[in-house]
Amino acid sequence: MAVKRVVSPEIFGYRLVSRAKSPVISIILLALLIFFMFADSLISSMSLPSAAFTEKEDSEVLQTPKVIRKIKSDVPSVPLNVSKQKKIIQVDSDNQNSLVISSSGVREERRIGRFRRKLPEFEIFRSDDLTKRFHGRVLKFFNQECDIQFFMTWISSAGSFGRREIVAVESVFKAHPHGCLMILSRTMNSKQGYRILKPLLDRGFKVLATTPDLPFLLKNTPGKAWFDEMKSGKKDPGEIPLAQNLSNLIRLAVLYKYGGVYLDTDFIVLKSFKGLKNTIGAQSIDVVSKNWTRLNNAVLVFDMNHPLLFKFMEEFALTFDGNKWGHNGPYMVSRVVRRVEGRPGYNFTILPPMAFYPVDWIKIGSLFKMPKDRAGSRWVEAKLHQLNGQTYGVHLWNKQSSKLMVEEGSVMGRLMSEHCLLCKHIYSS
Repeated sequence: MAVKRVVSPEIFGYRLVSRAKSPVISIILLALLIFFMFADSLISSMSLPSAAFTEKEDSEVLQTPKVIRKIKSDVPSVPLNVSKQKKIIQVDSDNQNSLVISSSGVREERRIGRFRRKLPEFEIFRSDDLTKRFHGRVLKFFNQECDIQFFMTWISSAGSFGRREIVAVESVFKAHPHGCLMILSRTMNSKQGYRILKPLLDRGFKVLATTPDLPFLLKNTPGKAWFDEMKSGKKDPGEIPLAQNLSNLIRLAVLYKYGGVYLDTDFIVLKSFKGLKNTIGAQSIDVVSKNWTRLNNAVLVFDMNHPLLFKFMEEFALTFDGNKWGHNGPYMVSRVVRRVEGRPGYNFTILPPMAFYPVDWIKIGSLFKMPKDRAGSRWVEAKLHQLNGQTYGVHLWNKQSSKLMVEEGSVMGRLMSEHCLLCKHIYSS
């Protein structure tokens, strides 16, 4: 076997020097030898810390995979079948749902607790001499040769019954000089409320604010059990103001008990309702099929004891949700009518949006703006012609328009001016 000889640089350099004949060449070769030896030593010393850093870095990078591999090695490497995967997902979903339900349950309990503490402040639940007189006052009031009987509700303070509401009341009597209007309201059944209505009373119009007797109104109706639960503080009122939902129920109960026309206080009447009977209005329709897509309860015209009103109250009580706007109002009447429409025993008429809701709530602001140019003026005239010809009244969507000023020359300004009686401060409402 041949042996390979390794010659060190020192020996190789010595041989070169010893073989050199010229002293100059010897010096050059010696210098080169010293340089190579110094460079080799320097490179060796620099490579040590570099190697140490690289080793540490590699160790840190590799450490995580090692841990991961350790975790994985503890779990059997058997793939989950679909049923097991579904079970795991279902467990996670159940846990998440239970957290949501638990959280909503806590919120509900807190709301009920707050509501129970504030119950004494809700005068609408109180029974006293005013509520005891309710039924007698209703019978006496409507026994005045009323052409048609109207109802409104007002659960806010008397001081907040402003110009917009006054114009709505005036428009009722402009179209029905011999009609009777009852406002169901404890706050308006007061000296302040009387002062607000006195200008109309002085002119001979029949308007009365009276405190409703809710237990009496709801007796023998599906709304009675709901009201008793709410009054006892056992039911969650939800986040929506309770006054709004009480108004939704009261209007149904008072029409069921006495019959007539219910109007929201943000509704401007344009012409007589005398020809209407058992009527509800569509808020929107499908542009292709022309079928209604949503109804609204801001205007209701029904005979007493009408079965549809009973169904409305039943739906209200069974599906009440105080956290969804409109759920117990427009959406509620839409749900019920969709189920009973066409069934025998329910005789009622659904009018198109032009009857009561000619302008959608999103676009109601356009009626409050004065025209800016000739084209705008023509649009105002065309809109007024359309409304006065086809519309019983205009719902103002007060939630959307209450802060809008009525600008002079606007559609709304013209409507209010033409259908008011006292016609005070139209453009400051």
